[in-house]
Amino acid sequence: MLSHGQIWAAIDKLAERKKLTASGLARRAGLDPTTFNRSKRVAADGRDRWPSTESLAKILEATGTSMTDFLGFLGERPRRARSVEPLRQVPLLGLAQAGAGGFFDDGGFPAGQGWDQINYPGPNGDGAYALEVSGDSMTPLYRDGDVIIVSPAAECRRGDRVVVKTTEGEVMAKILQRKTSKVVVLASFNAEHEDRTLSPGDIEWMARIVWASQ
Repeated sequence: MLSHGQIWAAIDKLAERKKLTASGLARRAGLDPTTFNRSKRVAADGRDRWPSTESLAKILEATGTSMTDFLGFLGERPRRARSVEPLRQVPLLGLAQAGAGGFFDDGGFPAGQGWDQINYPGPNGDGAYALEVSGDSMTPLYRDGDVIIVSPAAECRRGDRVVVKTTEGEVMAKILQRKTSKVVVLASFNAEHEDRTLSPGDIEWMARIVWASQ
């Protein structure tokens, strides 16, 4: 019987053979870059989370790897045993509330009162916090009630999913499409919601979405 650890170790081995990181393998297959992150291999309640058959099929196709070759990785000894980050508690706030004053400092880190708490299997020291999605502005990627984890300490690069707060107090979750010294272009998750083009001076802070409970 295949174990949870064997499957994830085989994915890591495939990435290694193709000289890719786990994130790079996901990107090559057209998946979310965080699909194979170690934090995605365990649920918030500590249960094992398995990769989907669709994601496996996509990485095999993208790398030209046969199922036979992939199954061969299952018997190889991984260089490192699977490790799961211990659960920790991070502040939780509704995304709709985030635009109100007093919840963040100037750098986009959680501050003030009114925060809840939620368990998160990620590293300490990154100032991460959680936002609960409401409404349909982030569908089909994130649905009403999903929780996203945001790290203000993580670098934001083109293609990243980000949360942005404007100097006018508006908070939005978008995809960072372009960022220069003169313009920041933010694409919407939902095609029915408009993309946004802002001046860097209009942005108070921007933080990267690093995890989601879906």
